[in-house]
Parts: sequence; structure tokens; C-alpha cells
Amino acid sequence: MKLAIAGAGGRMGRELGRIVNGTPGCVLAGGLEAKGSAYVGMDFGSLIAVPNLGIKISDNPEAVLKEVDGIIDFTVPAATLDLIRHSAAMGKVHVIGTTGIDELGDAAIRNAGTRARIVKSGNFSLGVNLLQALLKKVASTLGDEFDVEVLEMHHRHKIDAPSGTALMLGKAVADGRNIDLASKSVRSRDGHTGARKAGDIGFATLRGGSVVGDHTVIFASDAERLEFTHRAQSREMFARGAVRAALWARDKEPGLYDMSDVLGLK
Repeated sequence: MKLAIAGAGGRMGRELGRIVNGTPGCVLAGGLEAKGSAYVGMDFGSLIAVPNLGIKISDNPEAVLKEVDGIIDFTVPAATLDLIRHSAAMGKVHVIGTTGIDELGDAAIRNAGTRARIVKSGNFSLGVNLLQALLKKVASTLGDEFDVEVLEMHHRHKIDAPSGTALMLGKAVADGRNIDLASKSVRSRDGHTGARKAGDIGFATLRGGSVVGDHTVIFASDAERLEFTHRAQSREMFARGAVRAALWARDKEPGLYDMSDVLGLK
């Protein structure tokens, strides 16, 4: 499967390039960057310690997509929403790990899923997706006497908060309780906030250093506390999950899928 990487010059883009290049059944066949990026025109191999790979990083989405079967995209919302138009027009596989996309953007991605094969997830880790399934079950079992808090920490460069993974885990809890996350989530607390409301799902965000991603979901009652934690050790697990998703989607019908589909958790 010929794959291109969007945001090829970034930390995640380089990791994706490295994993695609070393995965049987895959061929690294393109790299895409924003117009004006210093990486445009560079050989992708120079970024992943593979000299003279012969793949020039481009700023032309249409030209890149014409030469590949799919693209893996861990960029920013504006770039993803621009790129999804091209992948939908060509019926390509588009794996989206971009977070911070708003409701209007999500609607555009759903619409693109009528023509492209899209796998979108807030986290491509096997462990996180298993945790998501577990949290839904736990939340359906425990009542409102258990308060739920989601704590996440990432490196200083992360630009969205709460993280896509934190929101994914919070939604698993909300789904388990048959409630709407948007109406029950509490994103910040400052000053005289009053007592905690029963049924709320709280989010706390930490940023600093080079933390790849730590997430803890806490169920706390007056008598006991359960804590479920996932710690990412490197970006490699996200890259491997994304490549697995691309390979899985290759022979699927157009649609919008997630990692639960890829892993058979639904």
C-alpha cells in the first residue's frame, strides 16, 4: 500500500515516515507540508535516517494524493479539513489523528466519508482503545455516587486542550451512562465554583516537558476510588496504530470509521 504522510517534517510526521518505511506491505510514497515550510523540496529520507530515499516533500496535496493509496494525517484542523476535500474527491484512504477539530469540521469529515475511507481517532494506541471500551462498561455499572475526573498531561508544545484522548475517554464514560458529554463536561475550575454537581465529568489539563501523553480516569465515591491510567512511552505506538488503520481501511467501503472498528471492539 502506497502511503503519504501529511506534516512530514513534524515529530509525529517523521515517526510515521519511519514506521511506514519499515512496515511490510507498505511503501512510503509521499510527504506533504504546508506552503512556505522549510521542509518542502527536502528528501524525506533525510528526516528519517534513510539517505537518498528519493521522495521529495511537496506542498501540493493533489499531486501527492495522485501517486498514493492513502495518507496519514496528524496535523492541525485547518490543514486536515483542506486535505480531506482532496482525499474525498479521489476516494483515498485518509487516516486522521488530528485533534481539536470543531463540530463544523467533524460534519465536513462525515460528509467526506461518503466518498473516502476515513479512519479518525483521538488516539491510535491499542491500549487507549481497550481502555475506552473498559471505561464504557465501568461507567454503565457505577452510579452517580461515583464522581468522574479525567486528568491528562502532555508536552509543552501541544496546542489543544483537553487532549483528543481525554475527550475520547470522557465520551466513553458519558456513553456508558447514556448522557451527552457536552452537557456534563466541566473543562475548568477557578475561584468560587460551588459544590461539584452530581453526574459531571471533570477534565484537568497539565502541560510541560516532553511528556508524550499520560491519561488517568478517576471514579471516586465516598467509600472508594478507582483509577485507570494509560501512559504513552513513545510516539511509535500511535504511528503503528495509524499504519494498521490505513491497511485495514484499504479494502473497505467509503465511510467514517474509528479504531474500535479497526480493532473489532464494536
